Amino acid sequence: MPSPQQPCAPLKINLQWDNSFAALGEAFFVPWNPTPLRSPYWVGRSASAAQAAGLTLDWLESPEMLNALTGNCAIEGSHMLASVYSGHQFGVWAGQLGDGRAILLGETAGQEIQLKGAGKTPFSRMGDGRAVLRSSIREFLCSEAMHGLHIPTSRALCVTGSDDSVQRETLETAAVLTRMAPSFIRFGHFEHFCQHDQHSELRALADYVIERFYPQCRTAAIPGATRPTDRVYAAFLREVTARTASMVAQWQAVGFCHGVMNTDNMSILGLTIDYGPFQFLDQYDPGHICNHSDHQGRYAFQRQPQVAYWNLYCLGQALMPLIESQELAIAALETFKTDFDAALDNCMAAKLGFGAVHKGQRELVNTLLELLHADRVDYTIFWRRLSQWIKTREIEPTTFDATVRDLFIDTRGIDQWLLQYSEHTKLIPRGLSADLMLASNPKFVLRNHLGELAIRAAKSKDFSLLAQLLQVLERPFDEHPDFEDFAAFPPDWAGGIEISCSS
Repeated sequence: MPSPQQPCAPLKINLQWDNSFAALGEAFFVPWNPTPLRSPYWVGRSASAAQAAGLTLDWLESPEMLNALTGNCAIEGSHMLASVYSGHQFGVWAGQLGDGRAILLGETAGQEIQLKGAGKTPFSRMGDGRAVLRSSIREFLCSEAMHGLHIPTSRALCVTGSDDSVQRETLETAAVLTRMAPSFIRFGHFEHFCQHDQHSELRALADYVIERFYPQCRTAAIPGATRPTDRVYAAFLREVTARTASMVAQWQAVGFCHGVMNTDNMSILGLTIDYGPFQFLDQYDPGHICNHSDHQGRYAFQRQPQVAYWNLYCLGQALMPLIESQELAIAALETFKTDFDAALDNCMAAKLGFGAVHKGQRELVNTLLELLHADRVDYTIFWRRLSQWIKTREIEPTTFDATVRDLFIDTRGIDQWLLQYSEHTKLIPRGLSADLMLASNPKFVLRNHLGELAIRAAKSKDFSLLAQLLQVLERPFDEHPDFEDFAAFPPDWAGGIEISCSS
């Protein structure tokens, strides 16, 4: 086994590397190699993500790949680098940031492959460049859970571990997460080049992203644009706004709290990235703060849409050297509220089994959320039980099922709501509502306590619970009768779990 000072020879594997980001030039990155870890071992692997990356399971089980994905050796054809970006953190300009503990290997099969926790880079600042087992397991499971929920996200190929020590609040063991996305470019990349008056690099970056991911912007019609370049870059801002609005609407519908929506954590592709102090809601509380470090509640659950818009505004400012017309930039950004409201309406219609947005639906949803909040009802369990209740009613309309009603203290309030809801469902063709609801309201989400249990077992090198959770979270709408405990109410001790930015 190689020592940390002696990386092994490059691994030869049948992967076709693109390295298109590296072709932008060294203003965008620093070539950099990982720092090896001693005696790595497999913690978790996603066969689904491996397939998306063009890897066979044989490779994902090999000791050679174990070394490569821990950072102990290169993969032949890859171009390892750490990219530079800047950003706003908790609403304050933080200046230059960059990949402080992530190293990009390159792009293959349309996916950038990145090692997170692979050692110091020139952008590590005061950090050690490492990730710990705890946070790596959480990001691994949540990335794949979000993919299973059909929410745009980066993917997680695997986690490898080592007994090498990492100092956080306590002494922990190191881990490396291999994650994937079509691109890891963030809002902060654009902010960096704008802030440093590097307008040619800003344009090159925008052109790169547009050509690869937003080619429709080249021919988009933008009212009021007098110059072709204004039209293209305003259309780009408009498209990023639409994708971001759709992503955040899906977060709100499923009860997902990101926890640290800094501009350097916002994907230019509208993907959920950088899973740190995230949480899926247990009891419904719109003011819930999942990040223990967020003392002001900036990233509380109900504030996520407003923060997304604020971040987009920062992106718009960064693109002003290219758009030039403030009116065009504002017009692109102002589509956020309409896009978000429409996307959330569609999500909630599906959760209610409507198929299409109904007249009076927003009032119905708002009343329901007030009832859920007042009685601190478990968000995921409520929606799944409501789906099952509709399924039962479609089979036998006269059947009474108390499982929904029993979740509430205010039974009078929920009884009135269910009567109103029933009037809406009469307009839906028989048999369609329940199927749509069961495909829209997951039975399983990655609750904090489930992740915590998997982490505790993994610290003793027992990865069986992690594998079981991955199996269930990859298909969260299925029943999985052997894993009913994963869909149960959280235990009392779950409320005491504190998740911070420390990882």
